[in-house]
Amino acid sequence: MAAADLSVILPRVLIVSRRSVRKNKFVDFVGEYHLDLIINYGAVPVIVPRVTGVHMLLDSFEPIHGVLLCEGEDIDPSLYEDDDATSNLSTEELEEIRRLHASDTAIDAEKDAIELGLAKLCLERNIPYLGICRGSQILNVACGGTLYRDIEKELTKTVPENRRVVHMDYDNYDGHRHPVRILENTPLHRWFRDSLEDGEIGEMEIRVNSYHHQGVKRLAQRFVPMAFAPDGLIEGFYDPDAYNPDEGKFIMGLQFHPERMRRTDSDEFDYPGCPFAYKEFAKAVIAYQKKLDSLTNVPKPMKLDGEMEKKRKVILRSFSLARNIYEHGDENTASKQSELEAGAEFLESNTALSQQQETRLKQMGATVRNASSYLEKLKLNEKREKLARNVMGNMSVEQLSDLMSFYHMMGQICSEVLDRKLHGIVNEITS
Repeated sequence: MAAADLSVILPRVLIVSRRSVRKNKFVDFVGEYHLDLIINYGAVPVIVPRVTGVHMLLDSFEPIHGVLLCEGEDIDPSLYEDDDATSNLSTEELEEIRRLHASDTAIDAEKDAIELGLAKLCLERNIPYLGICRGSQILNVACGGTLYRDIEKELTKTVPENRRVVHMDYDNYDGHRHPVRILENTPLHRWFRDSLEDGEIGEMEIRVNSYHHQGVKRLAQRFVPMAFAPDGLIEGFYDPDAYNPDEGKFIMGLQFHPERMRRTDSDEFDYPGCPFAYKEFAKAVIAYQKKLDSLTNVPKPMKLDGEMEKKRKVILRSFSLARNIYEHGDENTASKQSELEAGAEFLESNTALSQQQETRLKQMGATVRNASSYLEKLKLNEKREKLARNVMGNMSVEQLSDLMSFYHMMGQICSEVLDRKLHGIVNEITS
């Protein structure tokens, strides 16, 4: 199958870029692991640029068959903190957080607006959604949940020392892992079933990477947890009522990055279950596209090359002239004879008329060519136009009605034949 055909057929997954600065210029990027996995499992990633005003243009990215939101800066706390329940962090603590996590603490209002808009769109339409790291936090906030502005300041200090977790290790960025407990009867449990071990926090444990200093504080009501870190932080959640990949349903958030859980200097995953979130997400995206297509069932327009399009316009021009002649008369019919010929030849060359249609045409005693030849003989000059009007004036109401019926029938037949001809030509070209 040609690449052009694949781009039309494969479902579209929107991924919002992250903005960075390179050589004093803003650049947008998306981690390549995300793109590779989406393509490998049968969908096409469509990158939504983090550019001012894009949050108002989301309709332009239709059709949307899935949304994958991943890394980025901290979400604006005003989007999830109540006025009467603001963070109890002091000014000094907030300053310290900004120093420690300088690359993440700058608020990006445009990215927030784009991603919250997409998340809410997915929730309204049941479009498959996979949130990784920040993407899981966006999903929770979109549904009314809240976040820890800083896990170390707000959570870590409240739990026993033996349960504390380092969620961000800049000195061992990709190599850092910490345990999480997987809950039974959840998608994560099914994906990692064969890799679960007894560990520090009990049975059904795996070790995940961690690149965040914020996380889910209050989980939105519609979601169910799938995994917990030793300090109690939710590391994964989903909507069980909106989870059935075979039927195009998938709403999930993961705080860790399964796409980056790979062995040192290798593309081999830590666990066989690591890519399953992307695999099942893509399955849902494909099913959602099929469901959407079956509901809309809009026929794809035929594509004609330049030469065929030119011929089509000539034929339509011919029929349009014939219509004007029938309805209004025309003093310059002779000069337009060649244009009328095109429509006549098209109709005469047809071999697909039914017997009933051919019989009716014979009964009416005309074709487009007959009509144009007859009108040419009349010339439709002032004297002969008057004669024609006199002739019609002497026709009975029934005869005039038949003449009008003939015209309308010819228009309908020509339209049907034209469609069949053009479809046949296009099929011959593409076969």
